[in-house]
Formats: sequence, C-alpha cells, structure tokens
Amino acid sequence: MLWWLAHNTQTNLDQRGLSLGFGFLRQPANFEIADTSGIPFSPDDSFGRAILIGLANTARVSAIACALSIAIGFVLGLLRLSTNPAWRGIVRAGVELMRNTPLLLLLLFLAAVLHTMPGPKNAFEPFPGVFLSDRGLVLPLFDRPRLVGFNFVGGVALSPELAALVGALVMHHSAQVSEIVRGAILGVARSQHDAATALGLSRFQTMRFVIVPQALRAMLPLLATTCVSLTKNSSLAVAIGFPDVVSILNTTSNQTGHGTETMLIMVAVYLSLSLVTAAMINRYNARLLAVGG
Repeated sequence: MLWWLAHNTQTNLDQRGLSLGFGFLRQPANFEIADTSGIPFSPDDSFGRAILIGLANTARVSAIACALSIAIGFVLGLLRLSTNPAWRGIVRAGVELMRNTPLLLLLLFLAAVLHTMPGPKNAFEPFPGVFLSDRGLVLPLFDRPRLVGFNFVGGVALSPELAALVGALVMHHSAQVSEIVRGAILGVARSQHDAATALGLSRFQTMRFVIVPQALRAMLPLLATTCVSLTKNSSLAVAIGFPDVVSILNTTSNQTGHGTETMLIMVAVYLSLSLVTAAMINRYNARLLAVGG
C-alpha cells in the first residue's frame, strides 16, 4: 500500500512537471521577516534560514507561554481554594471565561485591542516601567524603558502580534493549569491536613511543606500534556501574521510549490517540539518520584 501511494504520488508529480526534494531550502527566500528572534535575516538569505527563524519564534513563544501559564495557573489554582469567598468567586469566573472562550477568538481579540492602543506618547502604563501601545508591549527586564522621539528605548519590546499570541496562550492555558492544581491539591488525603494542624503548622506552612509537594506528583503528567498542547496551539499565530514556523512554511510552499516537503517539515517540527517538551517535564517528574521514594 505504501509503495502504491508513493508510486502514484510520483507519477502525478511527474505529469505536472513537479519533483520531490529539499534543494529549494538553499534558494533565496525573497521575502522579509518582521520578527527574527535576533537572528540576522535578509531577503537574499535562503528558505532554510527563514524556516530556522520560524522555528526559533515558535520555540520562544512556547517556552515563554508555558512558563507563564504554569506560574499564573498555580497561583489561580491556590486562589480557587481560598477561604475568602470573594476571591474564590472572582477567580472562578475568570477561569471559566478563559476555559470556555475559543483560543482563536481570544487571540484575534487581543491582537485587535493592541492595534487600537494609543501611540507611544500616550502609552498605557499598567505597572511602573510596563507600557502598552500600538507598538506592542515594553517590559523593564534589564533597564527601565523610556520614550525617545516616537518610540521607547531600553527594556524588552514585544511586537503587537507576539504580545497578543503570548497573552492569549497564557490566559487560555493558565486557566487549565489552575484546574489541574486545584484538583491535585483536593486529591491529597484530608488526614494530611489534620496531621499538619496537629503539629501546629499554619495554613501557609501546611500548603507549602505538606500538601503541595504531594500534589505536585499528580500535577506533573497533566502539566506536561498542557505544555504539549500549548506548543501545538502556538501554530494559530498564522491567523494574526506572526512569523512562526507555520506562517513561514506556508509562504515557502506558495513561492516554491513544494507543498509536500514543507508539510513534512511542519510535522517533524511540531513532533520534535512536543516530544522535547514532554521529555523535559517527564524527566523532572521521574526525579521527583525518585526523591519521594
């Protein structure tokens, strides 16, 4: 069956004057890339280099969004268990809203909002040194950004497309992580709480030293699944024009006519990223179980 499919494909390609192969990766790309993740690129560079930049953009978005989703989701999960009913209600409403909103819709909404923000001179400053404008998001990671002329100097700047993509992924997946955290904590036996209380531990000490370490073993496999899902969902970047690997491979396919090869590259990229993400978290899980044992 596989031989028949390969032979039939080759025959159809020959009839249309097309050929399989990856030689096109060495040809000049002849297009610009707005966000290159710091990798030098010009239209004279090859398609292979362009795809490498798309891969770097996808990996960067996935790593940042996964780390933020776990951190924010962990806090939200703890707040869902707060003794304060107001906090519980607010967090629950936010989590349900994010979980039940399609990720693509959330992404398009954030991208539209960022593009309608005021210019740098009237930028919105939600926190000291953090600026939101139609140029994107500016963060004070290494030095405090300041307005010089018509743009900000210093700090780390994220384009509107990158900020919208990371924001949508974090908002959607942190809601899922919060439910994982809440469920894992509730799964710890009540006797553990009672024993910690008998030892005179406070609620905070009980959560930190008794409950969370035990719940973490149940969380990690599901957190690995969430990060893999987030990595695959980053491909929605093509909807807002962010140059991730899917967007650049689509452009490459349209310009070269090598749709089969670009599709194979796309499958290999996301399979590799998913396996690497899962392997890293599973390795940490194995170490945690070994220490616990």
